[in-house]
Amino acid sequence: MTAPPGAAEAPAPTGWRWPGSLRLRLLGATLVTLALALTGAHGWLSGLFRDHVLRQFDATLVLQLDQLTARLEFDARGQPLIDPRRLSDPRLDKPYSGLYWQLDQVSTDGQTRRGVLRSRSLWDAQLALAPDPLADGGLHTHDGTGPQGDALRIVERSLQVPEQPQARWRLMVAADTRAALAAADDFNGVLAGSLAGLGALLALAALAQVAVGLSPLQGMQRALQQVREGRTARLQGRFPAEVQPLIDDFNGVLDRNAEGVARARTQAGNLAHALKTPLAVLGNAAAQAPHSDLAPLVAEQVQVAQRHIHWHLARARVAASQGLPGQRTPLAPLLAGLLRVMGKLHAGRGLDLSAGELPADAAFAGEEQDLQEMLGNLLDNACRCARRAVRVSTQHEGRQLHITVDDDGPGIAPEQRAAVLQRGVRLDESTPGSGLGLAIVVELAQLYGGALTLDTSDTGGLRARLSLPAAA
Repeated sequence: MTAPPGAAEAPAPTGWRWPGSLRLRLLGATLVTLALALTGAHGWLSGLFRDHVLRQFDATLVLQLDQLTARLEFDARGQPLIDPRRLSDPRLDKPYSGLYWQLDQVSTDGQTRRGVLRSRSLWDAQLALAPDPLADGGLHTHDGTGPQGDALRIVERSLQVPEQPQARWRLMVAADTRAALAAADDFNGVLAGSLAGLGALLALAALAQVAVGLSPLQGMQRALQQVREGRTARLQGRFPAEVQPLIDDFNGVLDRNAEGVARARTQAGNLAHALKTPLAVLGNAAAQAPHSDLAPLVAEQVQVAQRHIHWHLARARVAASQGLPGQRTPLAPLLAGLLRVMGKLHAGRGLDLSAGELPADAAFAGEEQDLQEMLGNLLDNACRCARRAVRVSTQHEGRQLHITVDDDGPGIAPEQRAAVLQRGVRLDESTPGSGLGLAIVVELAQLYGGALTLDTSDTGGLRARLSLPAAA
């Protein structure tokens, strides 16, 4: 069954599909920015900490170097002396301990005499440094390799004593950097874990922020659903200041649309009444002159004109109101009223008019007048043809409302059923009517996206099944 244009499909719930989801867009942008910021923060902080550790490491080496410089002496022959017993760090006496010192002599011709003095921790190894010019007392930091291939940080100082102006001395202190770099690596691990935990918390906060920030859109979706289901004619609810202008504009469009439809229907009704009056005059004139040759022709044409007015009025009414939001017509009270009217209209025939148990939520997604027009025609035709009983039953299946009208009359042959649904066709010309009843039902049902089908009833008569869109 095809659904009525503009009102068939329910709006899809707000989902998480990319790229149509605002949630995914906002959350994705937030998480990407957050990941980049935390990654950058990790690199920056780890670099800062590493530099801080190395500066502290170099400062400790400078203190060691200052101590050695203060302990450096020269004997009567001009030979350098450093008493190891006067040094405070015991690692300098332990072989390959990771802390070393060494004194080199550089002659005026650039020749270097390495290891003139060195710490016991160097054992039989020497520290090798490339020659570099330094001012007297100047400091220079190097990265080198220790006696066992370990990475060293080396701080050297250039010295010159008045007793030996022909020579310069390079006093250096070196230390293994593994412990310091291991501390930096440990800090990097702790920092990475901390930032990952912070990132997870911020991601949850971003998710909550997106959910809370977009929750008004869900409220707006529910308000639209209420309008689409015919429960309200305008968007109602409390919305944020950023969304309220959109709500007001949308409600303004709905109001203007309703006003336009009302004006169109009023104009159509005015035109119909304007035409009915002269037609009634012509019909009365023809009836008062039955022996005139023009009387039958005038009466026939008046009837044809009235038929078309009735036909086009029904079409105009449905075309104007079809698909409008806020349309909802409960079935039970309308059907009960029609059955009472039909009972009085056909009271002389003693028909048994009954309706089965109706679903409590059964409602038509359209105008009450249109549903009354369709059911009224079906019930009137059934009452005209029925012998003793007319039965009405209703089924509510999802978005469709099925109304079945059964009578126990003679029925209609299958080959004639398509013909009676056409305009102006009547199988029994002896009965009054214009032949538009079933045709109007078909036309109205199709305009709403529904249909009318004819079949054989269980009672042997005709079964008319009307399918229409149901209001939620």
